[in-house]
Amino acid sequence: MQVDVDLLATPFDPLQSLAAWHASRRVGRPCIGAAEAHFIGRVRPLAADGSPLEALEIEHYPGMTERRIVAISQALALDHGVAAVLVRHRVGRLKPDEPIVVVAVTADRRGPALRCCQEVLERLKHEAPFWKREWVNGGGHWVAANTPL
Repeated sequence: MQVDVDLLATPFDPLQSLAAWHASRRVGRPCIGAAEAHFIGRVRPLAADGSPLEALEIEHYPGMTERRIVAISQALALDHGVAAVLVRHRVGRLKPDEPIVVVAVTADRRGPALRCCQEVLERLKHEAPFWKREWVNGGGHWVAANTPL
């Protein structure tokens, strides 16, 4: 099983991240899966209260956050019997519509790939040590809870 996790402080292109992940997995290795599930998340244009969002700021605990995401990804890869998991997640200040996360999962079948991808996303949202601050009208306030599925 392969797990590839990276937190990014600068904007990224999720499709380029997927292409690089595909290329890196193929070097000297046979095909490791027949199905893939991908999810790309972007910053919403509205704050939780419905106001136009200027920016979303994401803080994390360096080192701890990466280790937690790797642990989540490894555990779920084993639970679902998948071959590989990719997670790219932004930190810092993001504007609406910017990519915030990409998760990809490779498995022998679509069911395990889709289920694992969804579960990685949910556990990232609720268990990874990220703190979010929404910026509206020049002022920022910390987000108290994550949005539901």
